[in-house]
Amino acid sequence: MRDNDFIVSKTDAKGRLTYCNRIFIEFSGYSEPELLGHQHNIVRHPDMPRAIFHLLWKTIKSGDEFFGYVKNISTNGDYYWVFANITSSYGKNKELSGFFSVRRKPDPVKLKIISPIYQDMLAAEKQAGTRDAIAAGTKVLTDIIEPTGKDYREFILSL
Repeated sequence: MRDNDFIVSKTDAKGRLTYCNRIFIEFSGYSEPELLGHQHNIVRHPDMPRAIFHLLWKTIKSGDEFFGYVKNISTNGDYYWVFANITSSYGKNKELSGFFSVRRKPDPVKLKIISPIYQDMLAAEKQAGTRDAIAAGTKVLTDIIEPTGKDYREFILSL
């Protein structure tokens, strides 16, 4: 991503894209019709630990903001990293209507910290197998963050 780029998207409550800006379209390689109505995870890179997405969904469904680093994949197989901020959106009756996400270019120094953590999480998930993958990945992350005395959000924002 370029320094001044912001990828913006909105989804419904089930994670289906309802809006994506031109920067999202450019980096994903999809056309707008190919994106709208599809799950946001259409750009999920296979190197991303499942535990991160479990944490993401748990966080935003509770109404809290999620901050995190995400590796996405383009239609041509290239990848791009983003620093994501995802928030819940609410309708007239204060019911969850969807999610709003703004992503920007991550600091390369911080990616050098995050990337090996994600690699360790992914390795633990693969070793544990499908049923226990999220717990195994979460344990790797918890073992890294817990000694800092911070929660996940504080850890990510302090990098």
